[in-house]
Amino acid sequence: MGLSRSVQLMLLLVFTALLTCCYLSAQQQIKLSSLQAVAQAKQHIRQYQDWSGNGAALYQRLSQDDSFQFFQFIHATDGSLNFTHGSLSAQGNLQEPVIGQIFSFDLDNTTELSQARLQIRLNKHQVLSAEFNTLSQIMLLILLAYLLLSLMFAVLMHKHKQRIVYAAQCIKQMSELSFDAIESSKLIGALIPVGESLEYCRSRLKLSLEKVKQENEALTKAAYQDPVTGFATRQPFMQHLDAIAHLEQEKSGLLAMIKASELGNINQLFGRNAGDDYLAKVANCIRKATQGYTQFSIYRISSGDFAVIFADIPLKESKTFLDKLKLLLNEYGQSNNVDAVAHTGLVPYIGQNKPEALLSLADTAVSIAQTLGPNRSHIIEKQDEQQNTGDHHWRTTIHELIQQKRISFHQQLIQPSQSHVEIYRELLTRFINVQGDVLPTTSVIAMAERYGLHTELDAMIVTQALKMLTGNPSLSGRFGVNISAASILQDSFVLWLRDILSKQAQLASRIIFEVNEVGMQTNLAASQRFVSEMHKVGSKVAVERFGLGFTSFKFFREVRPDYIKLDSSYSDGIEQDNNNRFFVRMIVDIAKRISIKVIATGVERQDEKLTLEKLLLDGLQGYYIAKPEAIVISS
Repeated sequence: MGLSRSVQLMLLLVFTALLTCCYLSAQQQIKLSSLQAVAQAKQHIRQYQDWSGNGAALYQRLSQDDSFQFFQFIHATDGSLNFTHGSLSAQGNLQEPVIGQIFSFDLDNTTELSQARLQIRLNKHQVLSAEFNTLSQIMLLILLAYLLLSLMFAVLMHKHKQRIVYAAQCIKQMSELSFDAIESSKLIGALIPVGESLEYCRSRLKLSLEKVKQENEALTKAAYQDPVTGFATRQPFMQHLDAIAHLEQEKSGLLAMIKASELGNINQLFGRNAGDDYLAKVANCIRKATQGYTQFSIYRISSGDFAVIFADIPLKESKTFLDKLKLLLNEYGQSNNVDAVAHTGLVPYIGQNKPEALLSLADTAVSIAQTLGPNRSHIIEKQDEQQNTGDHHWRTTIHELIQQKRISFHQQLIQPSQSHVEIYRELLTRFINVQGDVLPTTSVIAMAERYGLHTELDAMIVTQALKMLTGNPSLSGRFGVNISAASILQDSFVLWLRDILSKQAQLASRIIFEVNEVGMQTNLAASQRFVSEMHKVGSKVAVERFGLGFTSFKFFREVRPDYIKLDSSYSDGIEQDNNNRFFVRMIVDIAKRISIKVIATGVERQDEKLTLEKLLLDGLQGYYIAKPEAIVISS
């Protein structure tokens, strides 16, 4: 049973008890008053004990002192003297009080006179009017008090219910993560502890939610923040591009794409740690170049690619950013002896631009910038200036490289780990444009493959390498030359290579051709033919970045290279990585059974060197072993 009903029932019981007590007390008082009235009437009648007259006269005499409801005088001998007034029944008596009907009392009396018999009943209204009035007032007061208390209680309960409803709404709002301040004035009295508890819960929940939000923001930031540069990653960048696609058409801005194109070379020349440091320094250059702008976002969208999105900036203001960035990149390149640091492409955008088209245009701008020289930039001002522009620049640049043979070489030693016999040194190719600036090696090779110029480029590299070795007798030993996997899969190139090497048998025996494993995996039969043809002229073949693709025993059995160079990821932390050690041990065991030498690359620390030596690899290459050195080609 609820509190409201319980209190109402209690009030009803209390007032019922009061009415009952009042009734019992009134009953006694009325009974006493009725007895006194009857006794007084008897005294009056005794005065007429010897009455010999008629009953009507006696009624007139007694009515002066008492009021009768019923009066009957019956003479003993003379019926003509009889007299009757009123009735014993109260029905029809409008003066009869209603309250008098609920009490039991006796106002009757029968008296024997000397010559007659007198029977009377006193009038209730006249005899007990004072008692009835008092009782009516008391009962009315009790009833009014009951109604007043009930009304007051109903009002209080209504307000109490409103406060409870308010408390419930506060709880509901908290469950919906709304934390409006608690109005303590609405939770008073017995609900003060409830209000205090709600305020405590509100403040604690709000604090906890803010803490969770901060933790989520930190986790989101960590998940979508590049640890090397501190910039956001590709996913928020693509979300930003999608937002541009839904902007109003009058909204505009700029997209700058910065390609740290020397990342692969720096990793190979100086190691992975140097590569990370290089990216961090490029990121710092970008960060400094954006100082002074208010609305921009910077992202690292791939291993060596960055993007900057400027909102609501006209194209004419981009020159300041590009000039400042080039100056910073040049300073970094000079202080760290790096030929080229990064290239920048910039395009304007407007609302409703599709992300794919915008990215393609920015990539084209970067491609053009790469052909212009170190740390250069290019702006594509119109949306219709598409890929053909970049294609033209790269085709022209690569044709010029091939025709004018503008390349240089570095060499890096591969140290034997099981004997003191030198294995070979790898030749690292550098490409130079018309202005004498070094172009990004990775981009040149990728673009040559893209435009079908890879065989001509590889032929030029091989020719220049042979010329360098012929013209420099001091360069002894064997050298590794990198050629494209796409070239070795073409019979015409393989036949040309076989013919040119067959004419220089002694020189051919000093050449080890390094080919990427992933490319060789695409056509095992062609790869096997290439290895066989090279063996015929005395040259050898090394499979580089081994283990990065889908390596199988079939590759060992059918292709049979002379060397396999493990991808540098297997050297990274190998002293702590059981999986890497197991894989390397398995490869070494299989390779030795079929007389293939295994070389580890990317060795940057002493712990890695010692662990790899214990695994019985044949050679080690990396920044810790030997740094690349420039080779001057004799004219």
